Amino acid sequence: MVDNYSFPTEEYVLIGKIGKAHGLKGELKIIPFSGESQSITQHRKLTLVSPQGQLYPSVNVLSTRAGNKEVITRLEDVADRNQAEELCGCGVLVQKKDLPDLEGDGFYLHELDGIQVRTEDGRVLGKVDGFFDNGVQDILVVKDTKDEFLIPLIPGMIVERNKEYLVIAPPPGLLELNTGHGDKGNLSP
Repeated sequence: MVDNYSFPTEEYVLIGKIGKAHGLKGELKIIPFSGESQSITQHRKLTLVSPQGQLYPSVNVLSTRAGNKEVITRLEDVADRNQAEELCGCGVLVQKKDLPDLEGDGFYLHELDGIQVRTEDGRVLGKVDGFFDNGVQDILVVKDTKDEFLIPLIPGMIVERNKEYLVIAPPPGLLELNTGHGDKGNLSP
């Protein structure tokens, strides 16, 4: 699950985390939360936030290159391994205004935060409380007063989206699996 960082969410989006230093010249391994390296490499300016919520001034990106599951990044004013190691564990933010426009029906996950989620038959599940990447796909965390639903963002799951609500088409059993109200532990044929 994604680490929790405290930052002004109306201005910034959390796109990754600094995993560790790389080499001796101050490079950093950044783990993109989207699972896609281009979510980091397309930005020329990043803002870092410490696990305690301290915002660092925005810094220019000098270079990026894709690693295995991370992006190796060189930031201005980070000249050696010691400086890089001090930043390990920091969250990586970009300003919302700097996000590129998406084509077609594309959207950013942060745009779903706080909106209501309904099923096609009109059942209100709750509101989007967060999201994370499980390594295969993005997962929406939907909460109401008593239940939490983990909704995988797979093709066809969202059938309608606007600024106030999402309508989803969950496969049979998904919602019961999430709440534990289904046929728990019955493995007999």
